Amino acid sequence: MTLNLHFGSLAFTTYGSPENPSITFIHGFPFNRSMWDEQCELLSKDHFVIAYDVRGHGESSVGSGQYLIEMFVDDLLSLLDHLNVRKTTVCGLSMGGYIAQRAVDRAPDRFSGLILCDTKSAADTNAAKLNRANQIKMILEGSKAKFVDDMVHVLFAPVSFEKNKNGVEKIKKIMSSTDERALIGTLIALAARMDMTDSLSNIKMPTLILVGDQDKLTTVADARLMQSRISGSEVRIIRESGHVSNIENSAEFNNAILEFLEKNRL
Repeated sequence: MTLNLHFGSLAFTTYGSPENPSITFIHGFPFNRSMWDEQCELLSKDHFVIAYDVRGHGESSVGSGQYLIEMFVDDLLSLLDHLNVRKTTVCGLSMGGYIAQRAVDRAPDRFSGLILCDTKSAADTNAAKLNRANQIKMILEGSKAKFVDDMVHVLFAPVSFEKNKNGVEKIKKIMSSTDERALIGTLIALAARMDMTDSLSNIKMPTLILVGDQDKLTTVADARLMQSRISGSEVRIIRESGHVSNIENSAEFNNAILEFLEKNRL
């Protein structure tokens, strides 16, 4: 299904009955909503599940290719309005976590719970911004394939290349299919994003923080920092996982979410 917005169309899928409690999944960069397939199917029995492609990713329109996180939040809120979802639990991984944090800060009344996966609250350091600049240069010079290969080896824990080859290939294929303009536009948006650390103390809803024990991009320390700022939040460390913990160790990841939703009646 698609929602027509000013930049083009936003692609989304829903699962389960709209009468059930809602949960919305936001993917990471540069992925699409299919990274959540297993979780969507799992939760569809008892929840109204929403998964969508962030602007420029998957089947959503690229538009101008000029993005900011604020625009991604606008799209999320427009989608919830379109689906007549008054409140939802939001689950975001990496970039999806940045979008979720900003959305909760802007419109706290629209969210009943927050799940932050392999993400952080801090803005990019200067070194991280320079790394994104180098990635943009690589793509502009025609080396998109190298960009994808380099990212894959940073995203996954070493064990995943042996035990979860299908998961690695799925993510690599998704990344390879992402439009180059969207890659560049999103890299700029990520480099320009706000630091949300000081806003975390305003979060008053049940919050679960998940992180792979071998995540190099958003570390266990980053997760614990967020936990220390969000009252009542909990951290679950997903074993043998890097930055894509929902795919690398889906059993532990799924159990953590199920327990969180049940405990908080979300």
